[in-house]
Parts: sequence; structure tokens; C-alpha cells
Amino acid sequence: MTTLENRPTSSSAPSGSPEKSHSASIRRGRLIGRPLQYVALFAYMIFLAFPLLFLLTTAFKTPQELQSPNPGFLPTSLNWDNFVQAIEKANLFTAAGNSLIVAVSTTVLVTAISLPAAYALARFRTKLRGIATGWILLSQVFPFILIIIPLFLVLKNIGLINNLFGLVLVYTVWSLPFALWMLQGYVAGIPVELEEAGAMDGASRFRTLRTIVLPLLAPGLVATSLFTFISAWNEFFFALVLIQDPNLQTLPLALARFVGAEGQVQLGQLAAASLLATIPSLVFFLLIQKRLTSGLLSGAVKG
Repeated sequence: MTTLENRPTSSSAPSGSPEKSHSASIRRGRLIGRPLQYVALFAYMIFLAFPLLFLLTTAFKTPQELQSPNPGFLPTSLNWDNFVQAIEKANLFTAAGNSLIVAVSTTVLVTAISLPAAYALARFRTKLRGIATGWILLSQVFPFILIIIPLFLVLKNIGLINNLFGLVLVYTVWSLPFALWMLQGYVAGIPVELEEAGAMDGASRFRTLRTIVLPLLAPGLVATSLFTFISAWNEFFFALVLIQDPNLQTLPLALARFVGAEGQVQLGQLAAASLLATIPSLVFFLLIQKRLTSGLLSGAVKG
């Protein structure tokens, strides 16, 4: 009877084989690279958060600390006078209400208009698609200064100067091309086979859009809404030209009051007012940030 020789199989490589040395080097690279990734991410977060931290510490400093030749990064005490004076001087609550009305109205209008238009551009191949795409790209290269004078004259003739609705209309037209471009990319990323499968199951086009496309498009709608809201909330130039009534001024116009005629800046009050002005944007982001990931696959589940 012949005996089988014990031969090393391909799965059991020698200790000094190239395969083992390669896998060991990969593990060492992962052990070294993972902490470096966390360090880089932490440094990037500090870099992004530093302006907000600087704004926070400056808002609580006294005028003596701000005028010191060598001011410290942290305030010696919590000085709330900057917040009180900023609210009283700039009428921040009224300005915040105006900005909220304009930003929310602009976001709703832009989303309602761009959603069906983006779906039509992504799904229907017509001659108008090329014209619309060219209009989107061309509208983004025009600087504000070229259109502000004719825009002012048109709005003045129809009675929309010193009017929040006129500002909403301008912001909607200005934000619509980019929002349409964003949503078009999200719609194009949804497989058309999902809609065809819904149609084969007997669903109407409206039901297919409501139960399949819209849930998958939720992250795109959230991203577009966030971009539109922040753009309308922070816009300054159009509001400066179109709004002269102090009771209708938005937050960016109210913040400009802290810069004197000779360029002297009331830094403490400006920092306090700017800190208060960033809170609504942060709250809006916290409210909708979960929707950026939810809904990615909910529309693909047949029910």
C-alpha cells in the first residue's frame, strides 16, 4: 500500500512567503493609517469650527479686552452687554423675522418649481432640454452688478421695491437654476427601471412618482432646500438695493449697522449679533440633516 505524501497546500503558505509578508504590511498600514485619518479629521473639524469659536469668545469680551494690544483668546468673564446692545441697536428680532419669512418662502417656491422641472429634464429627451441646460449654465456666470439696475427699475415699475415679496421673487429666480441643476443630478441617479417596474405592476405615473421616485429623491430635496435656505438667509446685495425701510430689513442689513461710516467696527456687538444670526441656520440644518440619509432605499421597497 502506497502512502500519500504530505504536501503543503496552497492555503498554508510558509511563514516567510510573499503572501504573508504582503498581508502583514497591509495590516501594519491599516494600524498606522487609521489613527492618522482620525487625527486629520479632528484637525479639519477644528479648522471648520474655529471661526464659530472665535465668534463665540469675541461676543463675550468687554470693550477693554477687545481694544487691548494683546487680547487673549478666551474672555476673562461672560459679558452679556454685547448681546443686549446688539438686540436693541439693530432690532434683531424684527430683522430675523423678515429673514425667516424670505428664506422659508424662497425655499418653498424653489423646491416646488424645480422638482417637476428637474424630473422633466432628466427623464424626457426633447429639444427644450438643451435650451434649459444652457440657460442654467449661462445664468450662473452673470455677476450681480450687471442685472441690479434693470432689476431695480422693473421692480419699481410694478411696485415691489421695499417689499418682502419682491425680495422673495428675486431670490427664487436667482436660486432656481442651481437648485434645478442639483435636483436633475439626483433624479438622473434614480434607475428608470424602478419606475418601469411600478408601471408593470399597474401603478399610475403619479403613484409611481409618489411611492418610488419621491422617497428616493428625499436626500436631494433636503440638500437643495438647505442650499436655498442658507443662500436666502445670508444674501446681502439684493436686499441692500431693494429694501430701504428699516422695518423690512433682513439680518445681513441689520449686521451692517455695526460698521460705522469711517470703517470703525463695534466688534463685540457685531460678534454677538452674528452669533445670534447663525442660530436659525444651525437649527434648520439639525432639523433636516437626518433626511439626508433616510429615504435612500425606502422607495425601492415594493409595498
